[in-house]
Amino acid sequence: MTHATEISILLAGVLIAFVLVGVRVAFATALVGFIGLWSIFAVDRGQGFDRGFFTALQIAGQVPHSKMSSHVLGLIPTFILIGFLAYYAGFTRALFEAAKRWAGWMPGGLGVSTVFATAGFAAVSGASVATSAVFARVAIPEMLKLGYDKRFAAGVVAAGGTLASLIPPSAILVIYAIITESSVGQLLMAGFLPGLVSAVIYAGLIIGLARWRGDLGPPVRGFTWRERFESLPGALPIMFVVFIIIFCIYGGWGTPTEAGALGAFVVLVMAIQRGMRWGQLKGALFESAKLSAMIFTMIWGVLIYVRYLGFADLPGQFAAWIGGLEQSPMLTLMIILGAYVVLGMFMDAIGMLILTLPITFPAVIALNGGLNVTAETSALGMSADQCAVWFGIIVVKMAELCLITPPIGLNCFVVAGVAGERHDISVQDVFRGASPFFIADVVTVAVLIAFPGIVLWLPSLIAP
Repeated sequence: MTHATEISILLAGVLIAFVLVGVRVAFATALVGFIGLWSIFAVDRGQGFDRGFFTALQIAGQVPHSKMSSHVLGLIPTFILIGFLAYYAGFTRALFEAAKRWAGWMPGGLGVSTVFATAGFAAVSGASVATSAVFARVAIPEMLKLGYDKRFAAGVVAAGGTLASLIPPSAILVIYAIITESSVGQLLMAGFLPGLVSAVIYAGLIIGLARWRGDLGPPVRGFTWRERFESLPGALPIMFVVFIIIFCIYGGWGTPTEAGALGAFVVLVMAIQRGMRWGQLKGALFESAKLSAMIFTMIWGVLIYVRYLGFADLPGQFAAWIGGLEQSPMLTLMIILGAYVVLGMFMDAIGMLILTLPITFPAVIALNGGLNVTAETSALGMSADQCAVWFGIIVVKMAELCLITPPIGLNCFVVAGVAGERHDISVQDVFRGASPFFIADVVTVAVLIAFPGIVLWLPSLIAP
């Protein structure tokens, strides 16, 4: 074991300790990465502590700027802005009303409606937290008014909000693409079908729970076919924006960044036509800026740590070790995904991914059989590019678990914060209500692993 490897393992432990005691991921990764760079240049490269310090400082300053200036990152604020504009313009409530009229007749109908409405909103929103906050205001009061169990209602909203991580436009998929240098367009297209599968599994779970315990969520009946069709025009603006984004990416009319910008512009025009006031527009812009700044800061910090790992060659060594294991690749993959479940209990989704992907991504590519293989000869049955896209969807779905699992489940805290005082819902209530959806997510991951074509079919249609 080399000196750089020993230092890397030690600093990894320091980084985990920082995160566990509450240091922000952005600052923890930046500090540990800088110390690691300083150590490598001062000791391994023989520059001495003074010169090594300034070399590390130079790299720490240059690397984030070179990456952050990439036009791909323009996707993140535009996707987030689309979601906040749609909320402040009132599109969210119209979408929920349409879902209620069409799906409310089933057992747990309002819960099913909430899941489908969050899936629709996720198609114009890039942030799970924003989706959960929006539907905590819209759906929970409706469910409680009809006698739904408060834990169940809160859990449905928290779990439904996670769909925004998978259904594009997704900020977390863009972050994955940046870190792994994968195709943003293919990842965004790959998220649609898995997102729909996840929503259907959520809906099936809600129906099953409502049938098992009738007091959880009664159905909503009494809507005529005329009333159902009358609700559709209110949901059309969101569907129109989704069509624009898909058409731009799939049809080759624009890059994902351009599609996001066009989508934000279209939502803004429709919002103004619906009478959006300056205060509402200001709120949408302010919320988008805050969330984007948080995400950019996290990326900035982790890029310093990633560059340090590159100098230490820890990802390469870990990938070589994974590739040399004699056990089946699928068992090794299960171990990696199990580690994500554990990490998800202590870290937020984005922080966990940007912290682990520099290590796990090369390992999974090595597990698949390396970079120079065909789908017929690789261990997981995919080419390297396909494996990158497939693993991206799998790992983002695993990251969704972080959003509803204690003690760090961010969506649960958001739902409790928005609806807690008004409806007497505690964080513990939300966690309990969301716990069955953990099983649903495990089932979804199993389906995507067993049938990778669900992930890879749409990306295969995009012309190279």
